[in-house]
Amino acid sequence: MSRSDPAIADLGTLEAAAEVVHSFVQPTAQICWPLLSERSGCELWVKHENHTPIGSFKARGGLVYLDDLKKSQPAVSGVIAATTGNFGQAVAFAATSMGLKPTIVVPHGNSLEKNASMRAFGGELTVHGRDFDEAYDYAFSVAEERGLHMMKSFHPLLVLGVASYGLEFLRAAPELDTVYVPIGLGSGICGMIAAREALGLKTRIVGVVAEKAATYALSFERGEPVATDSADTFADGMAVRVPDADALAVILKAVERIVTLSEDEIRAAMRHYFTDTHNLAEGAGAAPLAALLKERERMAGKRVGLILSGGNIDREVYLKVLAEG
Repeated sequence: MSRSDPAIADLGTLEAAAEVVHSFVQPTAQICWPLLSERSGCELWVKHENHTPIGSFKARGGLVYLDDLKKSQPAVSGVIAATTGNFGQAVAFAATSMGLKPTIVVPHGNSLEKNASMRAFGGELTVHGRDFDEAYDYAFSVAEERGLHMMKSFHPLLVLGVASYGLEFLRAAPELDTVYVPIGLGSGICGMIAAREALGLKTRIVGVVAEKAATYALSFERGEPVATDSADTFADGMAVRVPDADALAVILKAVERIVTLSEDEIRAAMRHYFTDTHNLAEGAGAAPLAALLKERERMAGKRVGLILSGGNIDREVYLKVLAEG
């Protein structure tokens, strides 16, 4: 994969990365749910990344990144990353699987259940900062002090691993007109773009963000990075204030549009997933469904895919969301 363009890789390279992923993580299901299709007015296929061992697509990128690290820098014994949860679980899961010691930095107020999961996968947790971006900056300083390898949250090797879900989805589901993908820092949507390009398909890709964390929507509109003062969204998987320049460059070239969502729209989509499929979806995971429902008229009668990117949400929070319905 090109270091200058994280979404350019030939099919053979993507398939080799997928082999690494599949040695630890089985391909996830893609299901056409009749009640969701009825609700959305189209033939709707869901890619269930909430069914990986960590309940999120992020496991894929961590495995490919650390497999490469082990081969290229065998002397490295420990890694560090910043996260609000799913990336941290991926790093802990992948590092422990490969005999490396993972340190994870999370912001204050982070999900207690995600924190517990990261520890269970072998991660050593440090709490610092008011949000992801402050935790991210702090992780760099800890890496330097302790001689740890810093894992950035966006990197071409992460995209290469994540692209495996794109290959699975686009090959297994009937040809899709459009796929909706949530945007955190960007590896998920860039992985889908990489798979589409390698397979030579014309499937449109639509990004999804929260109104309260709209950095990528604003940047897409302006054609350049636009940071925001806060990312105070309930959907922590999309809670980013500062876009990654490399990810944005890919998104600007390859994404059809970006849909912004209210907190209520995201929460309603979580309830729809439970009602129509009995699947648990966290905020970011449910956001693509919310975006499709917002564009129901536009997508009527088409064949559409959604990335249910994760299902990691604290029990008390989820119960409140269900009760609102």
